[in-house]
Order: sequence, then structure tokens, then C-alpha cells
Amino acid sequence: MAVSSTQNTLASNRQAAPVLSRTQQRFERRLAKILVHATDVFYDKGYEGASMRDLARASGMSLSGLYYYFESKEKLLYLIQKHTFSTIVERLRERLEQLSDPEQRIRIFILNHLEYFLANRKAMKVLSHEDEALKNCFGAEIAAIKREYYRICVGLLDDFKRARKLEFSSRLAVLSLFGMMNWIYTWYKPRVDSGAEEIAREMGDIFLKGIGAPRAKARKKKLAVN
Repeated sequence: MAVSSTQNTLASNRQAAPVLSRTQQRFERRLAKILVHATDVFYDKGYEGASMRDLARASGMSLSGLYYYFESKEKLLYLIQKHTFSTIVERLRERLEQLSDPEQRIRIFILNHLEYFLANRKAMKVLSHEDEALKNCFGAEIAAIKREYYRICVGLLDDFKRARKLEFSSRLAVLSLFGMMNWIYTWYKPRVDSGAEEIAREMGDIFLKGIGAPRAKARKKKLAVN
């Protein structure tokens, strides 16, 4: 079986995970807790409204201790975004390796995205509202991860388009799909709405039926023949 363009991209980008020492592992666990508290503060106060003192108080650290590890609140926002997007991409890579059907690969992309964001709704709001807050090297690094994620999705749609002999703009389709998925935090209610798996299934049906629908040009041609 020929390897898809998306599979090639994932294989070429894969790197072996480094082995962490016990000290590094403890720091990573501590960092994860700090980022959770920082996410809560940014969620409640917004990035501009939050101060380093707010962040120190929420994480249970002294202000000087927080400054020792993080020189600014921008660094914390950067780490929140990097952790979020890196986790989503890595989980997606692992799941895509198990599938070859183009449609199922798009569906797992949707499920992977929604599962993470519904489990981390505060982080999702922070990422959506503070999308342009990061500047310089921080912003450039996060933008690179986002571009990688975007390219993976474009590759999945290109594979689907070739397999089904369809004609549509992959760029427009990808941006429309992200629009569907990313705004879920504005309306999702756990007591009313289904879980991630059911929402992903229904959203996948809507999206795939949309891009798989006959194009207007094809319909006009058919009418002309008749």
C-alpha cells in the first residue's frame, strides 16, 4: 500500500522522547500544576488583567520564586500554549498511525481535537482569546506548531479528496472545520450536550457530507445533459 503524504509528514517529524531524570520529572510535574493554576488565572482575569502576583498567589509560590522560574507572565502563557498544542499534535500522530482509511483519519482528527478541548475547556478559552498575545520568539514557536497542525489537517483532506475523486478547496475546508471545533467552548454545556465522541461523530457527518456533496458545476453539467 502506498504511504499517504500525511503519513510521510508524521514519520519525518517524529522524534524519540528524551529520558528524564527524577529531578526533571519532579520539575515537570510541578510545572504542570503551575500551568493549570496559571490557566485558571488567565481564564478568570484575561491575560492583560492578570499580574505575576495573581499567578504566584494561585500557584502557591512566592512572587520571587515565580520570577525565578518564569521571567514574565508571557512565558507562562507561552508554556500553556506550547503544552496544549504539542500534546494535541503528539496524540494525533499516535492515533493516525493506527488508521489508513482517509475518512476515518479525518474523523479521528476531529475526535482528538474535541476530546482534548472538552477536557480542558479553560485552556481552550485562554488559547482562543489570547491568540495574538505572544510576540517575538515565543509567538514564532507557537505559530510553527500551529502551522504543523494545520498542514496535517490539509494533508488528511488532500488524501480524502484524491481517494474520493472530489473537488474542493482544502484550505477553505480546513479553516471551516477549525471554526466548527474551536467555538465549541462558547456553547457546550455538559448537562445538555453529548460527550466528545458523539459530538465528533455528528460534527464529522456534517463536515464530510458538506465537502463530499456534488459541486455546483457538476450539477449544472448534469442538468444540461438531461
